[in-house]
Amino acid sequence: MDRRSFLLAAAAMAAGCSRTAETGVTGMTKTAALGIQLYSVRDLMATDVAATLELIASTGYREVEFAGYFDHSPADLKAILGAVGLQAPSAHLPYSAFLESPEKVLEHATAMGHQFVVVPWLDTDSRTLDHYREHAENFNHWGELCKGAGVQFAYHNHQFEFEETEGTLPFDLLLAETDPSLVQFELDLAWARAANADSVAYFKAWPGRFPMLHIKDFDASGNEADIGDGDVPFASIFEYLDTAGVKHGFIERDHSKDINYSLQHNFDAIEPLWTSHQ
Repeated sequence: MDRRSFLLAAAAMAAGCSRTAETGVTGMTKTAALGIQLYSVRDLMATDVAATLELIASTGYREVEFAGYFDHSPADLKAILGAVGLQAPSAHLPYSAFLESPEKVLEHATAMGHQFVVVPWLDTDSRTLDHYREHAENFNHWGELCKGAGVQFAYHNHQFEFEETEGTLPFDLLLAETDPSLVQFELDLAWARAANADSVAYFKAWPGRFPMLHIKDFDASGNEADIGDGDVPFASIFEYLDTAGVKHGFIERDHSKDINYSLQHNFDAIEPLWTSHQ
């Protein structure tokens, strides 16, 4: 059985089983819609935002996470999203934008109606342990500002946060030194897998800290792959969505040779499994 067939078979099996019996937690009270991180279609967005969002909706996605606004105003984007039936609960904003003016970030985020704003990256020259402590302090400050505006601050990982630095895993430091009421995390399952980090162990150790996931696949050689062509154990991870506190899942494909294929294939491959665990 190939991996895609396995995923779909696992979804069917999971649909007939009780999550409560397996995990000891209750099911979500509201189905979390499956979305896409728009970085996946950045080239299409740069050409035609409206047509790209229409394509996303027609593929089956119901939510999007922005990564740039492509010179469109919040009013324009909200009109386009509404016309095609999409929601935009989250956006990635650079660390530098928060340093420059968190007020401007929040003004735009609230105009867009985002529930989350996410810092997605730390520059390579700001990854010493002292830097991470500074980042945690900044995250708490920005998280407090976000909370005051009715928005949740979050951080998105790559692989480097799981690389031991001065005897400490930076991801552990960020979790430990940020206030859970102010700072949440968007776990990228593929980057965690690339670092040999156990996503489920993190869900259990830090329950409720992961309201969002990035859903993508890496193969055994560490190369990005379409879902089902890699080895990220989605079935076992999705058993613990409640423990993690997941509210949104965004499929992502950073570099696809055929983005139209990847859009549909990845949605079809993961949607049955995702839905069966809501």
